[in-house]
Formats: sequence, structure tokens, C-alpha cells
Amino acid sequence: MILRPVYAVIEREVLKLFRQRTRLLSAMVRPLIWLLVIGAGFDAMLGRSGNLSYQYFLVPGVLGMSMLFGAMLAALSTVYDKESGVMRMLVIAPFEHYWIVIAKTLSAALAAAIQALLVLVLLFLLGYLKNGVVLPLLIAGIVTTSLVCASMGMLIAAWTRTLDNFAVMMNLVIFPVFFLSGSLYPVQHLPSVLRFVATINPYTYGVDLLKHAILGIEATSFNADFSVPVNIAVLLGFTLLATVIACLRFSRDTAYEPLIHLLARKRSD
Repeated sequence: MILRPVYAVIEREVLKLFRQRTRLLSAMVRPLIWLLVIGAGFDAMLGRSGNLSYQYFLVPGVLGMSMLFGAMLAALSTVYDKESGVMRMLVIAPFEHYWIVIAKTLSAALAAAIQALLVLVLLFLLGYLKNGVVLPLLIAGIVTTSLVCASMGMLIAAWTRTLDNFAVMMNLVIFPVFFLSGSLYPVQHLPSVLRFVATINPYTYGVDLLKHAILGIEATSFNADFSVPVNIAVLLGFTLLATVIACLRFSRDTAYEPLIHLLARKRSD
């Protein structure tokens, strides 16, 4: 039954996450630095828009940041498994290779969601979550944003073979994805070229969905930029597309991997 190996992969990644306490600590500290330090500086310059401060506007962005970085680092384990040889055991297992990508994507999304929940607890304790939070939208935002970030990470992991290459590609992707989104400023206020880039950035829609859930419908210039159905449709659509591409690439890349290692072993003998 395919559910058992998929569950085993997810369980392994989640256990690895909880054993890496420094990783969990950094996942909570990084967003708080943006919120409490950088947010306070910009808040002093920009002031308020209606009853909403800039720091309060940053809450969905820093929550999305925890999922973006968390999912990318979780996807790193796929490349590590390639280098360490663990992937060889998965490749020769009696199930299709695309299930490995699906299991890794789900585990990365779960790791990102767990880190987002930890950040959410800190935001609540600091008083940044008001009574107007829409809980169903918040759950939907965390789930879909975790999935889209995990699918981006797996898409990179499917095309890289070494940790060094993945680190370069991750930095090349993660910062434009974060900065060219609605995390730090409303998309509608950007220049036309940057607004277009932010519009085609799938992560933008995850942060925007979190804005609907956390900021509500207050009449300010910090409103969400897209509707809830558009956000969910884009997030699920990109997740499906990226996962399919990653599955195709991974299956093609590993189709002859056991044979390659067998030939290499014979040559060494």
C-alpha cells in the first residue's frame, strides 16, 4: 500500500525537524526581527494608514516568511538524500518515483506549517493578532501557502544534485520571491513593472490570503490586493503544476540511477 511509505517519509522529515532545535529557533527569530526591528523603523517613517500601523500590516508577511524559509530548508533534505545515498534506497523501492516527490512535498509543507504555527503563537502573545482574525481563512492560508512554498522548493531540488547548487538556487529564488510580493508593501502601490512581477509570483497570493484572514476588511491603503477565490485558485494551481513538473524531472533523473551505480561498482571492482 502506497500510504505506508509516504507516511514513513513524512514522519522521518517531521522527526528531523523537531530534533533540529536551532532550526526551529531561527524559524521564530527571523520573522520577529523583521516585525519588531525593521517594522518599527518603517512604522516610524510611514506612520499609520487609518487605524492600521505598518507593523500590523507586516504580520501576514512575516508569517508567510516563516513558511517560505521553512519549506525551502525542508526541501534541502531531498538534495542531501541524493548526496548521502538515502535516495538510492527510495529509488529502488517498489513504487513509482513520483510518490517520492509527493511525499517530500507534503513533508516540506507540513514542516513549514508547523513553523508558521509556532510564529503564530508568538504573534498572539505579543498582541499582534486581533479579535477580527478569520480562523477558516487563516487555516486555508497556512495550508495553501505551505504547499506552494514546498512545491517551489521541490521544483528546485528536482533540478539540483548537490547541496552547494541548491544553496545557490535557493538564494537566487527565495529573496526575489519574498521581496517581489505583498509581504512588505501593497502590490497595488508598486510601479507597473514590479507590480506585474509580483502578480505572477505565486507566493504573493499566499501572503494576500493571510491578509484577508488577519487584517480583515479595514478601510485602509493596506488592504489585500486580490480576492479570496483568486488567491486559492492560483495557489492550488501553481502547487499542482510545480509538483507535476518536479515529478517528471525527478522520475527522468532517477530512472537509470540504480543501473548507473551498478556499472560504477563493477568498474571499481
